[in-house]
Parts: sequence; C-alpha cells; structure tokens
Amino acid sequence: GKMKSDYSPKALIGRAELIFWDFDGVIMDSVSVKTSAFEELFLPYGQKIAQKVKEHHQVHMGLSRFEKIPLYLSWVGENVTDELVGKFCNRFAEAVFQSVIDSPWVSGVNEYLCRHYQEKYFVLVTATPQLEIEKILSTLEIRHFFRQVFGAPIRKEDALRSVLEKQKIIPDCTLMIGDAEADLLAAQANSILFLLRRTPENQHLQCRYDGPQFDDLSYE
Repeated sequence: GKMKSDYSPKALIGRAELIFWDFDGVIMDSVSVKTSAFEELFLPYGQKIAQKVKEHHQVHMGLSRFEKIPLYLSWVGENVTDELVGKFCNRFAEAVFQSVIDSPWVSGVNEYLCRHYQEKYFVLVTATPQLEIEKILSTLEIRHFFRQVFGAPIRKEDALRSVLEKQKIIPDCTLMIGDAEADLLAAQANSILFLLRRTPENQHLQCRYDGPQFDDLSYE
C-alpha cells in the first residue's frame, strides 16, 4: 500500500490539482466567533438554553444557520415563522461579519492560496450564506483565489458533485479540506479524500477520524 508519509498534509495538498476548501476554521480561525454569536443570540432565553445551543452548534459545525436557528427557536417555544427566522438570521449575520473579518488567518493558508491559485483549481464550499461569503472574500481580498464559491443554501455534497462532474480530475488528485462532520460527509459522499483541520472545537471528530489531519500550513 501507500507509505504513511504520502498522507502527510504537505504531500496531499501538493499532489492535489482540485482542492475544495471550507472557510471557517480552515482559512480563517473564525469558528469560535460563530459559537459566541449563537450563544449570545439565545442568552435572553436563559443560560441553560444558551449552553444547549452552544453544545449543539459545536457538534453540528457544518450545518447552516438556516437549519440551526429554526431548531433553536423551537426549543424555546417560539412560534417559528419565516419572519422570525429571518430576523434572527440577520442579527446573527450582523454579529459575525466584522468578527470573521477580524479573525486571525489559519497560519500559512493565505500564503498557500496566493502561491498556487493559478495552477490549481481551488473551490470554496461553506455553510455561510452565498452573498455573505462573497462579501467576506471581497473584503479580505481573496475572492480571486477561488474558481467557484458555494455558500448556503447549496449543500456541500451537491456543490462538490457539480464541480467534480465538470472537472473530471482523477480522485487521487482531488481533496476536501474541512473542520466539520458536514465536510467529511460531503467528501465521503463524493468518494474523495478528506483532510481534517484540527480546532479546539472539533476534538470529537479528531478522535473518530483516522484519516490525515493538520494544524496549519506554516511549514517551510
């Protein structure tokens, strides 16, 4: 079989021609920003609910707020209307936008994208809403690194499939880099290799996933 060293993140990323990147927790260290925002949004309903929201969010990182917010509102007995969900989603968006922009980069990732975006095919796949992620990428001046950008409501699994059908790159040269169960499942559904970025929030996944993992790209 393949030598274990072939699975070093450096080798995997180096070999890949088509790379799907998640955003929060992979490009920006912005996962905790989202966690705090969910918590604060539901703090008016009490500490216990806020804690329950936080724990659910941390286990279901890759799910979009459009799926989470209606669920959390149902927990607190609110009448879940489109209008109310919309109001909460907007408050969430306002709370996180600037915090994401101000988050630290995952070390080495910006440099890597900058160095290789012309010869490799980079695609961004995130649960952040489409318009919001476009705005974030433009503000950070990294939109041009990605040939395609997929945000909510498009499901990650479908985004990967649509790109793979058109690109016809052999699976060995294709990689998904993510930090959440949703990223792993999207990669598995499309039979491509998954590289896990370790964060303090995804320890449960680090224990269960026996594939390649990394902390950052700040190697020589």
